[in-house]
Amino acid sequence: MNKRVFLFVLDSFGIGELPDAYKFGDEGSNTLRACASSKYFDTPNMKRYGLFNIDGVELSKEEKPIGSFARLAEKSIGKDTTTGHWEMSGLVLDKPFPTYPNGFPDEIIKEFEKRTGRGTLVNKPYSGTAVINDYGKEHMETGKLIVYTSADSVFQIAAHEDIVPVPELYHYCEIARELLQGEHGVGRVIARPFAGKYPNFERTSNRHDYSLVPSKDTMLDAVKNADLDVIAVGKINDIFAGKGVTETYRTISNDNGMEVSMEMVKKDFHGLCFINLVDFDMKYGHRNDVGGYAKALTAFDKQIAEFEKELQPDDIVIITADHGCDPSTPSTDHSREYVPMIIFGNNIKNGVNLGTRDTYAHIGATVLDYLGVKGNIDGKSFLNEIIK
Repeated sequence: MNKRVFLFVLDSFGIGELPDAYKFGDEGSNTLRACASSKYFDTPNMKRYGLFNIDGVELSKEEKPIGSFARLAEKSIGKDTTTGHWEMSGLVLDKPFPTYPNGFPDEIIKEFEKRTGRGTLVNKPYSGTAVINDYGKEHMETGKLIVYTSADSVFQIAAHEDIVPVPELYHYCEIARELLQGEHGVGRVIARPFAGKYPNFERTSNRHDYSLVPSKDTMLDAVKNADLDVIAVGKINDIFAGKGVTETYRTISNDNGMEVSMEMVKKDFHGLCFINLVDFDMKYGHRNDVGGYAKALTAFDKQIAEFEKELQPDDIVIITADHGCDPSTPSTDHSREYVPMIIFGNNIKNGVNLGTRDTYAHIGATVLDYLGVKGNIDGKSFLNEIIK
């Protein structure tokens, strides 16, 4: 029977501040603790897998967890999507992506305006929902693009779908991606289309991310080069700029992501299915919606139990995160946190506490080890500690 690994990233599901969180203004951040304080939080299955037994988690422990588990620190200097996903795939960054707390330099903006033929608005860090409320009307009246950033390494372009058709917005993002290389090589250029009438604008599901191409091979390349499958669900393909991916499925929500995952577990493949569930971050973390985040975790917990029923004997499931985004702190940005790693399957020992490990990259090394694939990536496999 083919070996398969299902790697779920609960986008932004951190479990407590890292020792250097103070450098990022994230002291006291703990996404899990914030969500667990909500009456809507109910995750008996993740508890059963060992989530509450992880170092530093102050919730009632499972007496006999069916999975193994660890707390992982981020070695790269960052707290964004690209950095987190690349690191768990075996690429630790030795320098952070550039950020722009005062907006992008004039030469970048002027060249972007020249190449697109459109003016721009804003050019500073801004909440994604607030920026369309504050500048959407002017954008519709002038046709100027809303360009903004955040605490992350991102160049975001918001435009109303009636003013700038989605394919045209994507083209503008490709222009920005071409511009933003080298010194100004931001982690992601993001298309942020919206719709509706002022003042009731809403972002649509046509978001699209344009990442830098990973600077060296990752777990994905190693699996693909071994002629195995690398199935990307959600924004995984975007995060890796398609590098190392053999098949991709875009999704519009967590629920849709889990529907696609259920289709994949019933499919005959050999290799890796890599899934990102972005609603935790995009809809709840960034919007400081504790109850919404808790409800989303509760929904995932029910869905993963259904998913578990479909597993084949040689399948393993890994659940982790890429950074934090504590919805209970004043900040609407990502937070510098440890992430959970729970792993279960027929071949995995019950209840092994791997403790606290120094990089997410151990996940990638373990995936390759389990699939019997060789790859020159960062991280060290912990498979021999948990395999039956």
